[in-house]
Amino acid sequence: MFKALGLPRAIRTDNPVLSTAASAVEAGLPFASPKGLYNLSKLSVYWLRLGITLERIKPGHPQQNGRHERMHLTLKKETTRPPAMNALQQQARFDDFIEEFNTQRPHEALDMRCPDEVYAQSPRPYQGLPDVTYPTHERDTLVTACGRICMHRKKINISTCLAGQRLGLSEVDDGIWLVSFMQHDLGYIDVEQKTLQLSTTCSAPKCYLCLRNNL
Repeated sequence: MFKALGLPRAIRTDNPVLSTAASAVEAGLPFASPKGLYNLSKLSVYWLRLGITLERIKPGHPQQNGRHERMHLTLKKETTRPPAMNALQQQARFDDFIEEFNTQRPHEALDMRCPDEVYAQSPRPYQGLPDVTYPTHERDTLVTACGRICMHRKKINISTCLAGQRLGLSEVDDGIWLVSFMQHDLGYIDVEQKTLQLSTTCSAPKCYLCLRNNL
């Protein structure tokens, strides 16, 4: 989709909330992970690599993404109630809905125009993942598949959502290192204790990484 349509400036998604029911699905997955570092998931890390802003609605506030939720309601009413007899017939219903919704049905929010009349392709072309460099940091390191980095022969847990990503490191005190992902300061590593202390006010705008505070 990114190759065909270009990159968006931002993507708004649900905010992850751990359900009290063991069998319940966690809201927001796979866009965010309630157990991940700053609620990041591998998918949202990929979006950050592409320069896409992460916007999270407040947990339990679907009205903050009202247009999206309303479209889903219309889609369900017109294509799945009742459902088609088989997968092929159901797909045909979806295809017909897309054609009507985008090219035939006027929308009040668009001054009674159809989406196809006002749509413009993103001016940001997809050109693959850019390289990540840290010219202002003392060193950089790669996060292993198990979510760790190695410093001074010690293994320090970071996050599996950042597996395969390169981080920047700068020593700010004896044995204390600032760890960053791209332009975002994640926290401080205590090499002796082999721990990562998360930053309470990371350097990124709150819609990026200050997600655990539900700001």
